[in-house]
Amino acid sequence: MEINEYQYPFLRACRRQETPYTPIWLMRQAGRYMKEYRVLRRRYSFLEMCRNPELAAQVTLQPIEKFKLDAAIIFSDILIPLEPMGVKFEFAKGEGPVFHHPLRERTEVEKLRNIEPEEDVPYLMRAIQIVKKELGGKIPLIGFCGAPFTLASYIIEGGHSKNYILTKSLMYQDRPTWDILMKKISEVLIRYLKAQIRSGVQALQMFDSWAGCLSPPDYEEYVLPYSKKVIEGVDKKVPLIHFATSSSTLLKLMRRAGGDVIGVDWRIPIREAWEHIGYDVAIQGNLDPVILFSPIRLIKREVKRILDSVEGRPGHIFNLGHGILPNTPVDHVAALVDMVHEYSSSTHKPNRPPNPQTFDDFSFG
Repeated sequence: MEINEYQYPFLRACRRQETPYTPIWLMRQAGRYMKEYRVLRRRYSFLEMCRNPELAAQVTLQPIEKFKLDAAIIFSDILIPLEPMGVKFEFAKGEGPVFHHPLRERTEVEKLRNIEPEEDVPYLMRAIQIVKKELGGKIPLIGFCGAPFTLASYIIEGGHSKNYILTKSLMYQDRPTWDILMKKISEVLIRYLKAQIRSGVQALQMFDSWAGCLSPPDYEEYVLPYSKKVIEGVDKKVPLIHFATSSSTLLKLMRRAGGDVIGVDWRIPIREAWEHIGYDVAIQGNLDPVILFSPIRLIKREVKRILDSVEGRPGHIFNLGHGILPNTPVDHVAALVDMVHEYSSSTHKPNRPPNPQTFDDFSFG
């Protein structure tokens, strides 16, 4: 019997449909803050875990087994499609990704190849299939990619950057090469996301982690067309979340680029962000990840503030404004998930106002 996917609160919220409570999942919900993850990480490198379908599936499921989350997200990395394009990188200890041969010349960019995801990154597709089977229809699975600008920046800078001087210099000074690079990345990402859908993901997120370094005019001219191309290139039956950090000044432009859901960080009140993008699109966010290091009572206060500010409007997915940080207390993550479900379940019920006293007295974790 075929499962009706819109029985899931998370997917219903993506479409701005009524839900019994505010669904919650967390960026980097599988990661270093979990003991189970650290045990595996001592035996395998990060890329080994990404490239081993059984390990990637195991890591994906670790937070699902521990917390009452409303969606799983496949364990992988936004850089995975770059290697089959011809861009070599490694994860250096304590430094993150390092590209030993950054691409900054047109001849190098023109050599980048398109990919066949099922052939070039079969381990990701297999991991998705394993997780989908293990979930057994309990909650939906999210696939993802990096956005064209963020991936282009990695390729050009050779790793993380503070000022993006090399990226912006190429963007400003050699527009033809910039356009070739962004077009090639966009075409790869469309194929990459389509393959994840074929393998079984029920939602997508596009991470534009570095777009916040751009002015609105630069984003509109150099980036928006390519993000739009990717979003419009995938199946509209699968909702897509468009997320960027430090993006308060870019929200209206991100909305123009597309996405069923716009993900926002903590640098803007969520009510204000939703007003900017319009209520005809769903919103995801936006707790500061550092709040999870605070006492439970302060986490509770921030959860209530965010939920009160959206007033139970259909289309809100609770999440952090960025990924869970290493050393985050696990019991605080569990408490957060329970808080969101407990408080929002009262605000989402017609003719039943929230009971703040009950919420304040509730013992989480």
